[in-house]
Amino acid sequence: MPAPHTDIPIRPAVDADLDGLLALERAAFTSDHLSRRQYRQHLRSATADVFAAADAGGLLGKAVVFYRAGSDIARLYSIAVAEHARGRGVAKALLAAVEHAARRRNCARLRLEVRTDNHAAIALYERLGFHRFGGKRRFYEDGADAWRYEKHLPAAA
Repeated sequence: MPAPHTDIPIRPAVDADLDGLLALERAAFTSDHLSRRQYRQHLRSATADVFAAADAGGLLGKAVVFYRAGSDIARLYSIAVAEHARGRGVAKALLAAVEHAARRRNCARLRLEVRTDNHAAIALYERLGFHRFGGKRRFYEDGADAWRYEKHLPAAA
């Protein structure tokens, strides 16, 4: 499922991506890592989507989004871009794919948490229409605080 309006190839992640997904996870985050087992579970889950941004050189980025039955809220659980691919629009393309998938599941809102000290991610989310609506103290394993963001999604065409 490609992201609309982008030239960054986005597709559902598959088992063959597991090593790359884990490498991205370790490189991007100092704590709160998803395990191989968790990724395998999410790849097969009806209540999750795992997206991969990839080119001939390998994975450029990934996003994990969760859905809950009976809820119109999708939750972006994790997004990461390889250091060598930053500044190329990979995160924006991944977010477009996540929003597209959430709308296809009739979700009206997309929520996420972001570290309060991750200024680059916060700026991106705000540029893309996310609005801060709260915070969570000591949200991350290392004790860091998080801001909560939400974006209202237009209905799927």
